[in-house]
Amino acid sequence: MDPLFIVKQALRAAERSDLFVAAAVNVRISTAWRTALIPDVVVLTRKPVGVSFGAEELVLAVEIWSPANRRAERDTEMAAGVPFLWAIDQGDELRGWALVAYRLAEGRYVEENVVQAYKPATITASPVPVKLDLSELDY
Repeated sequence: MDPLFIVKQALRAAERSDLFVAAAVNVRISTAWRTALIPDVVVLTRKPVGVSFGAEELVLAVEIWSPANRRAERDTEMAAGVPFLWAIDQGDELRGWALVAYRLAEGRYVEENVVQAYKPATITASPVPVKLDLSELDY
């Protein structure tokens, strides 16, 4: 199952018609390292018209990391200041998928949920609770 679909279903179930899900949009940021990010999935506070959005228009960014992603890339993603951030690690042959869901609190990301591939879970570090099982993700 696609992460975009899972988040979209959760927003519909919570009747959140004020939030919009989009995939792979350009997010404008301002850091010493980069001026833009392209998360795999985002939840926006406005309809996704166009391809570029300010970080302040996001409430959730979902990034699916491959083993090749460098630590610096992950740190840059966390510099965006989005209220909720999910980091999904695809793992490798020895370890399966894992998800860490962060909530922005007082300018710092705090781990709220840690999920392993073998265990269904409800993610609360999100604008609405999202139920998922990492073993069912298609990516």
